[in-house]
Amino acid sequence: AQQLLSAALLCLNKNPVEGFSAGLIDDNDLYRWEVLIIGPPDTLYEGGVFKAHLTFPKDYPLRPPKMKFITEIWHPNVDKNGDVCISILHEPGEDKYGYEKPEERWLPIHTVETIMISVISMLADPNGDSPANVDAAKEWREDRNGEFKRKVARCVRKSQETAFE
Repeated sequence: AQQLLSAALLCLNKNPVEGFSAGLIDDNDLYRWEVLIIGPPDTLYEGGVFKAHLTFPKDYPLRPPKMKFITEIWHPNVDKNGDVCISILHEPGEDKYGYEKPEERWLPIHTVETIMISVISMLADPNGDSPANVDAAKEWREDRNGEFKRKVARCVRKSQETAFE
C-alpha cells in the first residue's frame, strides 16, 4: 500500500489532474491525504475551493479509502459531518441493500484520480436516489433554484474565504 500511495502522489504532483490537487496531511503518513477540489465549471459549486481528507486503509487497494470534506459543503451525497457517500468508496462486493451492482462499488483498479473524478462528477450531478444528506436531497429535488442554490452559494463563498488557511 505504501509503495502504491507513494507512486500515486508522485504521479499526481508531476502530472496534475484538472479539478483537484493532492498532498499529505503529515509528511510522515502516506495514509492520510488532503485534497483541494475546485468546484466544477457550470455547476452551483463553480468557484468553490473545497478541502477534503482521504484516509487510506492499511490494506489499500483491496479496500477503499474514506473521504471527508473539511470545508462545509451542502450536497445530497455528503452527510452533515462531511463524509462522502458514493458507490466507488463503498466496500467491495455485494450491496446488502441491493441498490448497487458489485462493479459500481470499490475495485482495486480505482486510483486517487478515479476517486476524485467521481467526486467532481458527483458535485456536478448529485444522486438524489441514495442521499447521505436527506435534507439536501429533498431541497435539490424540490427547490433546486431556491433554498438549495442559496445554501450551496454560501458554502462556495465560505470555501473561498477559508481555502488557504
